[in-house]
Amino acid sequence: MASFTDRIIGTARLNQQAYEEIEADGTATSQAMGVVILSSVAGGIGSLGLGAGGLGGVIVGGIGALVAWVAWASLTYIIGTRLLPEPQTRSDLKEMMRVLGFAQSAGLARIFGIIPGVGPLVLGITSIWMLVAMVVAVRQALDYTSTWRAVAVCIVGWVVAGVITVLLVGSGSAGG
Repeated sequence: MASFTDRIIGTARLNQQAYEEIEADGTATSQAMGVVILSSVAGGIGSLGLGAGGLGGVIVGGIGALVAWVAWASLTYIIGTRLLPEPQTRSDLKEMMRVLGFAQSAGLARIFGIIPGVGPLVLGITSIWMLVAMVVAVRQALDYTSTWRAVAVCIVGWVVAGVITVLLVGSGSAGG
Protein backbone atom coordinates (compact mmCIF):
# COMPACT_ATOMS: atom_id res chain seq x y z
CA MET A 1 0.00 0.00 0.00
CA ALA A 2 1.35 3.40 -1.00
CA SER A 3 1.97 6.19 1.49
CA PHE A 4 -0.12 9.35 1.55
CA THR A 5 2.65 11.22 -0.27
CA ASP A 6 2.97 8.46 -2.89
CA ARG A 7 -0.78 8.64 -3.48
CA ILE A 8 -0.67 12.40 -3.92
CA ILE A 9 2.17 12.11 -6.42
CA GLY A 10 0.56 9.17 -8.23
CA THR A 11 -2.79 10.85 -8.65
CA ALA A 12 -1.23 14.16 -9.64
CA ARG A 13 0.66 12.21 -12.32
CA LEU A 14 -2.73 10.81 -13.44
CA ASN A 15 -1.62 7.26 -12.65
CA GLN A 16 -4.67 5.04 -13.10
CA GLN A 17 -3.31 2.41 -10.71
CA ALA A 18 -3.03 5.01 -7.94
CA TYR A 19 -6.72 5.83 -8.40
CA GLU A 20 -7.61 2.12 -8.37
CA GLU A 21 -5.72 1.62 -5.10
CA ILE A 22 -7.46 4.59 -3.49
CA GLU A 23 -10.84 3.43 -4.74
CA ALA A 24 -10.30 0.03 -3.12
CA ASP A 25 -8.93 1.36 0.20
CA GLY A 26 -11.86 2.07 2.47
CA THR A 27 -9.54 3.74 4.97
CA ALA A 28 -8.40 6.43 2.49
CA THR A 29 -11.43 8.71 2.85
CA SER A 30 -9.79 10.80 5.58
CA GLN A 31 -6.67 11.06 3.40
CA ALA A 32 -8.85 12.28 0.53
CA MET A 33 -10.33 14.90 2.86
CA GLY A 34 -6.80 15.96 3.76
CA VAL A 35 -5.98 16.41 0.07
CA VAL A 36 -9.10 18.55 -0.41
CA ILE A 37 -8.14 20.78 2.51
CA LEU A 38 -4.47 21.06 1.47
CA SER A 39 -5.46 21.83 -2.12
CA SER A 40 -7.91 24.47 -0.97
CA VAL A 41 -5.33 26.12 1.28
CA ALA A 42 -2.79 26.06 -1.58
CA GLY A 43 -5.40 27.66 -3.84
CA GLY A 44 -6.14 30.31 -1.23
CA ILE A 45 -2.48 31.14 -0.81
CA GLY A 46 -1.94 31.15 -4.57
CA SER A 47 -4.88 33.51 -5.01
CA LEU A 48 -3.25 36.00 -2.67
CA GLY A 49 -0.98 36.81 -5.60
CA LEU A 50 -4.09 38.05 -7.40
CA GLY A 51 -4.99 40.26 -4.46
CA ALA A 52 -7.83 38.00 -3.32
CA GLY A 53 -8.97 36.55 -0.05
CA GLY A 54 -6.55 36.91 2.79
CA LEU A 55 -6.54 34.52 5.74
CA GLY A 56 -10.32 34.67 6.10
CA GLY A 57 -10.69 33.72 2.45
CA VAL A 58 -8.39 30.73 2.92
CA ILE A 59 -10.43 29.49 5.90
CA VAL A 60 -13.80 30.01 4.24
CA GLY A 61 -12.41 28.48 1.06
CA GLY A 62 -11.30 25.39 2.98
CA ILE A 63 -14.73 24.87 4.47
CA GLY A 64 -16.36 25.53 1.12
CA ALA A 65 -14.02 23.06 -0.57
CA LEU A 66 -15.10 20.29 1.81
CA VAL A 67 -18.79 20.98 1.20
CA ALA A 68 -18.21 21.17 -2.56
CA TRP A 69 -16.23 17.91 -2.49
CA VAL A 70 -19.08 15.98 -0.84
CA ALA A 71 -21.69 17.59 -3.11
CA TRP A 72 -19.66 17.00 -6.28
CA ALA A 73 -18.91 13.39 -5.34
CA SER A 74 -22.60 12.76 -4.64
CA LEU A 75 -23.70 14.32 -7.89
CA THR A 76 -21.03 12.51 -9.89
CA TYR A 77 -21.92 9.21 -8.24
CA ILE A 78 -25.62 9.58 -9.13
CA ILE A 79 -24.93 10.63 -12.71
CA GLY A 80 -22.28 7.96 -13.26
CA THR A 81 -24.12 5.03 -11.71
CA ARG A 82 -27.74 5.89 -12.51
CA LEU A 83 -27.80 8.01 -15.69
CA LEU A 84 -24.66 6.98 -17.59
CA PRO A 85 -23.45 3.61 -16.30
CA GLU A 86 -21.65 1.03 -18.39
CA PRO A 87 -22.62 -2.63 -17.83
CA GLN A 88 -19.63 -3.22 -15.50
CA THR A 89 -20.08 -0.01 -13.49
CA ARG A 90 -19.91 -0.75 -9.76
CA SER A 91 -19.21 1.99 -7.26
CA ASP A 92 -20.39 3.60 -4.07
CA LEU A 93 -20.35 7.15 -2.77
CA LYS A 94 -17.32 6.65 -0.52
CA GLU A 95 -15.25 5.33 -3.44
CA MET A 96 -16.24 8.38 -5.46
CA MET A 97 -15.36 10.70 -2.57
CA ARG A 98 -11.93 9.11 -2.22
CA VAL A 99 -10.93 9.31 -5.88
CA LEU A 100 -12.34 12.79 -6.39
CA GLY A 101 -10.61 13.99 -3.24
CA PHE A 102 -7.28 12.73 -4.53
CA ALA A 103 -8.04 14.18 -7.98
CA GLN A 104 -7.40 17.52 -6.29
CA SER A 105 -3.76 16.57 -5.66
CA ALA A 106 -2.65 18.65 -8.61
CA GLY A 107 -4.25 21.61 -6.84
CA LEU A 108 -1.35 21.67 -4.42
CA ALA A 109 0.60 23.38 -7.22
CA ARG A 110 -1.79 26.35 -6.92
CA ILE A 111 0.38 27.64 -4.10
CA PHE A 112 2.76 28.83 -6.83
CA GLY A 113 0.00 31.18 -8.00
CA ILE A 114 1.39 33.65 -5.48
CA ILE A 115 4.48 34.18 -7.67
CA PRO A 116 4.20 37.61 -9.31
CA GLY A 117 3.90 37.58 -13.08
CA VAL A 118 3.21 33.86 -13.48
CA GLY A 119 0.48 33.39 -10.87
CA PRO A 120 -2.50 33.54 -13.25
CA LEU A 121 -0.78 31.14 -15.66
CA VAL A 122 -0.01 28.69 -12.84
CA LEU A 123 -3.59 28.84 -11.57
CA GLY A 124 -4.98 28.31 -15.09
CA ILE A 125 -2.74 25.34 -15.88
CA THR A 126 -3.45 23.80 -12.51
CA SER A 127 -7.21 24.13 -13.04
CA ILE A 128 -6.96 22.24 -16.33
CA TRP A 129 -4.73 19.61 -14.69
CA MET A 130 -7.30 19.12 -11.92
CA LEU A 131 -10.10 18.76 -14.47
CA VAL A 132 -8.16 16.05 -16.33
CA ALA A 133 -7.46 14.31 -13.01
CA MET A 134 -11.17 14.39 -12.23
CA VAL A 135 -11.96 12.65 -15.52
CA VAL A 136 -9.35 9.96 -14.77
CA ALA A 137 -10.77 9.54 -11.26
CA VAL A 138 -14.34 9.19 -12.53
CA ARG A 139 -13.27 6.73 -15.21
CA GLN A 140 -11.49 4.54 -12.66
CA ALA A 141 -14.12 4.76 -9.90
CA LEU A 142 -16.96 3.88 -12.25
CA ASP A 143 -14.98 1.17 -14.04
CA TYR A 144 -15.61 2.80 -17.40
CA THR A 145 -13.89 1.57 -20.53
CA SER A 146 -14.63 4.89 -22.21
CA THR A 147 -12.84 8.08 -21.21
CA TRP A 148 -15.49 10.00 -23.15
CA ARG A 149 -18.21 8.63 -20.87
CA ALA A 150 -16.23 9.95 -17.88
CA VAL A 151 -15.97 13.31 -19.64
CA ALA A 152 -19.76 13.24 -20.20
CA VAL A 153 -20.39 12.52 -16.51
CA CYS A 154 -18.21 15.49 -15.56
CA ILE A 155 -19.92 17.80 -18.07
CA VAL A 156 -23.43 16.76 -17.03
CA GLY A 157 -22.42 17.17 -13.39
CA TRP A 158 -20.98 20.61 -14.09
CA VAL A 159 -24.20 21.71 -15.84
CA VAL A 160 -26.44 20.33 -13.07
CA ALA A 161 -24.26 21.95 -10.38
CA GLY A 162 -24.45 25.24 -12.28
CA VAL A 163 -28.23 25.08 -12.49
CA ILE A 164 -28.51 24.26 -8.79
CA THR A 165 -26.18 27.14 -7.93
CA VAL A 166 -28.21 29.59 -10.04
CA LEU A 167 -31.43 28.40 -8.43
CA LEU A 168 -29.99 28.71 -4.91
CA VAL A 169 -28.46 32.11 -5.56
CA GLY A 170 -31.61 33.27 -7.33
CA SER A 171 -33.90 32.12 -4.53
CA GLY A 172 -31.59 33.64 -1.93
CA SER A 173 -31.70 37.07 -3.56
CA ALA A 174 -35.46 36.96 -4.23
CA GLY A 175 -36.27 37.16 -0.54
CA GLY A 176 -33.92 40.02 0.21
